[in-house]
Amino acid sequence: QVQLAESGGGLVQAGGSLRLSCAASGPPFINYHMGWFRQAPGKAREFVAAISWPGTSTSYTDSVKGRFTISKGSAKNTMYLQMNRLKPEDTAVYYCAAAEEMGKVVAGIPESWGQGTQVTVSS
Repeated sequence: QVQLAESGGGLVQAGGSLRLSCAASGPPFINYHMGWFRQAPGKAREFVAAISWPGTSTSYTDSVKGRFTISKGSAKNTMYLQMNRLKPEDTAVYYCAAAEEMGKVVAGIPESWGQGTQVTVSS
């Protein structure tokens, strides 16, 4: 099973930017599709974005389209989420997820979850 570690969260003013990273470690012969989820206080965890293993296919929830960009590093075991024009409603704990099937990532049923990183956007 792959292990995931997020980094890059923090406090930013509305309109600002942050870049989240997720490093995956595990069996090198398994190609993982990956994604980002977030959970705000008192709310359910929600899908944010997903990217296929080779990085050729992406998916976003409507509320972040045009503001967030998901990408992968050249080694394919690192994923990024560039978040621009942040809004207070983007405040949440952001989680990295990975699965052997892209559909499982998008559906929120991945094989692995990271521990999460806090993103706080002040108004």
